[in-house]
Amino acid sequence: MNNEASGTKLYLIGMPGSGKTTLGRTLAVHFGLPFLDLDAAIVAQAGQPIPAIFQQYGEAHFRRLEAEVLRTVVARPGPLVLATGGGTPCFHDNLTVLNTNGFTVWLDVPEPVLAARLAATAETSSRPLLAATGPTAMWLRETLGARSEFYGRARLRYAAATEPVSVLIAQLRTAGFALSDR
Repeated sequence: MNNEASGTKLYLIGMPGSGKTTLGRTLAVHFGLPFLDLDAAIVAQAGQPIPAIFQQYGEAHFRRLEAEVLRTVVARPGPLVLATGGGTPCFHDNLTVLNTNGFTVWLDVPEPVLAARLAATAETSSRPLLAATGPTAMWLRETLGARSEFYGRARLRYAAATEPVSVLIAQLRTAGFALSDR
């Protein structure tokens, strides 16, 4: 199967710190597909970093911009591996857009692992919803609880903290996501 001709799109969803960008790059290389991080596309379109968007315009504006950029990305012809933002599937019917136009994978990572990953990175300040409080157990529990309803509607659930990428690749094939390996 020629990936360029197929237009196949793979969308990774999950909490901040679940590894969407890292895994997305790995899968893109493995399958010979382009990779895009939705947050980077938002920054490119807005001309300013996400924390600045939140500070200047608020979360509601950011979520509208995120939905607009997502729809632009999804409408592009050709294949793609896309790492979404943690909240992307939860607003403006974005999950329906993702599920209708490609194959969604939830990178399911337990709270303690997310907390450790987020605490170990210097990225917290670049994540507006974490910047004020940090990756607290309460924030993670509440946010994961609220978002799991959306994440659970992905076509595939991958235990990203415990399973190797080879397991995900096998799961993708079993689930009918056909790609040619390089």
